[in-house]
Amino acid sequence: MSAAVREATGLGLPASSDLGRAREAALKALRDFGSYETTAVGYTSGSRVLVIGPEPSAVAAARRLKSAFLECTVLASPGGPEAEPIESLPVLRAALATLEGHLGAFQATAVNADGAVDITPMAGREGGFDLVLDLGIPPALGSEIPPFGYYAPGADAQALENALTAIPDMVGEFEKPKFFAYDPAICAHGERGLSGCTRCLEVCPTAAIRSIGERIQVDPHLCQGAGSCATVCPTGALIYACPPPSVFIDALRKALRAFRQMLPDCRPGLLFHDRDAGREWLAGPGVEIPGVVVPVELEEIGSAGLESWLSALTFGAGWVALLVPANTPPSVRRALTREVELGQAVLSGMGYPAEVLSLVEEQDAARRLVMLGASGRALSLPDAGFQGFDEKRTSLGLALGHLYEHAPQRPDAVTLAPGAPFGEVLVDRDTCTLCMACAAVCPSAAITSGTESPQLVFQEANCVQCGMCAAACPEDAVRLLPRMVLAPELRSQPRILNEEQPFCCVRCGKPFATRSMMRRITEKLKGHWMYQDEVALRRLQMCEDCRVREMFAGGGQP
Repeated sequence: MSAAVREATGLGLPASSDLGRAREAALKALRDFGSYETTAVGYTSGSRVLVIGPEPSAVAAARRLKSAFLECTVLASPGGPEAEPIESLPVLRAALATLEGHLGAFQATAVNADGAVDITPMAGREGGFDLVLDLGIPPALGSEIPPFGYYAPGADAQALENALTAIPDMVGEFEKPKFFAYDPAICAHGERGLSGCTRCLEVCPTAAIRSIGERIQVDPHLCQGAGSCATVCPTGALIYACPPPSVFIDALRKALRAFRQMLPDCRPGLLFHDRDAGREWLAGPGVEIPGVVVPVELEEIGSAGLESWLSALTFGAGWVALLVPANTPPSVRRALTREVELGQAVLSGMGYPAEVLSLVEEQDAARRLVMLGASGRALSLPDAGFQGFDEKRTSLGLALGHLYEHAPQRPDAVTLAPGAPFGEVLVDRDTCTLCMACAAVCPSAAITSGTESPQLVFQEANCVQCGMCAAACPEDAVRLLPRMVLAPELRSQPRILNEEQPFCCVRCGKPFATRSMMRRITEKLKGHWMYQDEVALRRLQMCEDCRVREMFAGGGQP
């Protein structure tokens, strides 16, 4: 069955059948995401190509590219056989040291007998080389998804031929969407010199994200929209922008409502898939997905996360499966596996079948979809109607609240695997001095100080388990416990981790410290030669203003 026929008839279902009509209504709602704005990222690429590798093969490739009117520079591996010189083909025999950039703007340095050489000026333009053909083994750039304009065919002759054919077509002006939005105000990467969350750095397959101290920076020219960074971001500082989470979640709600208005007694399964490999799989020969399955197309399979999956289950989906293509980058696959396992732990904790959220490998997808559709394990609960939000934890909290309200089991919390971005902070009250170092570095306001008296106040719904509170504690009094609080009243209710009566200045009576803090300071200093008399020890018990007044009144002696 052709792809055109599949689209017209609802992926193989007769348009006249009840399932066919219901699925087509859902697909129509999904196609109409609504309007949203995206920023375009532009590339301007000329004809300057850097060819890297053994000299004979690099020169041969450069000869092919020159015949397509491209200007080539060869960086030949030193010590190997040399090739016959070609007129107007610069050849530098040196080892590549660094290579960075993207289509239209590659910079490179090399090392030869004379030392380090910046070869970027050899491109003949300020911006550097426009394209790079890397024939080295291993390739110079090790990112799972290379930047636009970089070709590394390795030892694959067909891949080399494909690159030589594609490179001449990469001259001109190009655009792609800016796939992400970043809010540094809620980023948990670092605070006051401490390192915190690094999840986005660990899962980016294009090496587009780098640390810049307490925040991150995403290069929009290197980003290719894999989306795994937004999926694992615990605060929502990084969100996917094509479409934004609020638009996508609303589209899921409308699609499932359209389906269930036509078939109220049927809860369809949703198959999330990416635009390219997933669409190709669906249109492949012999692929007939069960009638109860509604395919949901994403830009990339990693671009939707737990808040979207669980929201779909509350809107009327019986189960959600993610179609993972065979060529999915390992970092994206790991991120999806970890997030799905987190979702399964939460669902199981509420008594739901874990398999209502699952990964489906492309090579086994048809069989798995049939099994899911026939398992009889689909969820059955009233449909929710909340709208989507771009704030990740808001949407997730709404989905969890609805699932918990109708759950077969309602535990207060479920334990999660180490490293999960949800959990509580535990404080040893015997060693905590309420110095507030943990509250000072908390990036998500999960830990705050009391307003009326010395207190540590904790709101678990905000905690991302970044660990900065534990790192900042001078008394080693803080530890983390990964878990998901399911009871809504406990998730949002502030609770006191530690409190005590304030210590008041012995001169003016103003509270300025805690009693435990004053006791610890006194114990540490009582053996110091400067604090052997009662006057000096008494000054420790004064606020800053009174201590200064006392010192001046006593002639400035400590």
